[in-house]
Amino acid sequence: MPTVDVEMTMHAPVQQVWDAVVDVESYPRYMETVKSVKELRRLPDGSRETEWSVLLKGSTLEWVERDVVLEGERKVVFEQTDGDLEVFEGEWTVTEQPDGTVRVRLFVNFDIGIPLLSAMLNPVAERALKENSRTMLQQIEKRVAA
Repeated sequence: MPTVDVEMTMHAPVQQVWDAVVDVESYPRYMETVKSVKELRRLPDGSRETEWSVLLKGSTLEWVERDVVLEGERKVVFEQTDGDLEVFEGEWTVTEQPDGTVRVRLFVNFDIGIPLLSAMLNPVAERALKENSRTMLQQIEKRVAA
């Protein structure tokens, strides 16, 4: 299964970075590729269900995911429950470094779900998702640096 793993070091207070990462409904206001994010509901276990629409290389990718927000660890674990891909899951982590900087990491596993075309499409999708993930981190960095 293809993976995307991107990280960035940010120069901002860790709580400010964490707040920006978990505030997914604000993403469309400052991320060009994120068309919409809507929290659908809070689940009894404390997780949330969110609905996403993202532009990826000129195409719209849509899905619903379950997010488990682990405040104490500054980690969000997510898994698609419905959507355009067969598998879309991963995690965000926000880690304060000894020098006071903050490392933000976005890790994603995905499968487009078309076995006969996966050898051709997975590398294209992997590059597009990696580029989009880097852009998301850059835009979070701009937001917390402002």
